[in-house]
Amino acid sequence: MLVSAKEMMTKALAGKYAVGQFNINNLEWTKAILLTAQELQSPVILGVSEGAGKYMTGFKTVAAMVKAMVEELGITVPVALHLDHGTYEGCYKCVKAGFSSIMFDGSHYPFEENLAKSTELVHVADQLGLSIECEVGSIGGEEDGVIGMGECADPDECKTIADLGVTMLAAGIGNIHGKYPANWPGLSFETLAAIKEKVGDMPLVLHGGTGIPDDMIKKAISLGVAKINVNTECQLSFQEATRKYIEEGKDLQGKGFDPRKLLNPGFEAIKAKVKEKMELFGSVGKA
Repeated sequence: MLVSAKEMMTKALAGKYAVGQFNINNLEWTKAILLTAQELQSPVILGVSEGAGKYMTGFKTVAAMVKAMVEELGITVPVALHLDHGTYEGCYKCVKAGFSSIMFDGSHYPFEENLAKSTELVHVADQLGLSIECEVGSIGGEEDGVIGMGECADPDECKTIADLGVTMLAAGIGNIHGKYPANWPGLSFETLAAIKEKVGDMPLVLHGGTGIPDDMIKKAISLGVAKINVNTECQLSFQEATRKYIEEGKDLQGKGFDPRKLLNPGFEAIKAKVKEKMELFGSVGKA
């Protein structure tokens, strides 16, 4: 059964650990993450971007697959199915599809419009018992070869959005999606501390978890980050393991071309990466 992320966020904030959001792209990804969460007795959030949702033929397909997999695998740890960086329209599609959590990313709108749309969606989520994440200050990343450094959110704007009653708040603190460039200056803990002072006991979200040094991750958790998103790192692990399997010619041995064999090294690599992150975030045994 899927659950809202509310309770896991409250517990993580109180216990000074973070719950990992691991983005899913297909059946292998989903199965690897769920099995690892169960094995480590860790709560988990499965993130689905709009692009990944489209790739998997739609949010209804994703929700049906995840719900069936949780049941068939006998998963008993808390699992939230969460829309990642959702548009206004995407949020409503995921609500209809049966997601247990949504994220509205209105950070690219003028603040007043972000506030209006966030207000409406917080009300909808409350009515349906879903958790909701909103964003202030856009997260940097690579777009058409141009790497943005990531904005730092305005602490006052963060407070205004937090006061709407969002479950968790994504605030830009210099973090970036994808690989970090060599000249990345690091997370702005000054901004994070200022935001925390304004929003109090609001669980904060760190996007772009791939490539942030472990000591920075631990410091961010100590300053109120209760959810950390990981995507690129799992993709790179999957790619590396799959490449090795093929370069060693294992796909040419016997029935090594069978997708169940061909995709297995990548599947195991994702499991190992998720385990590593859950241990770093401190969520092991917290289910």
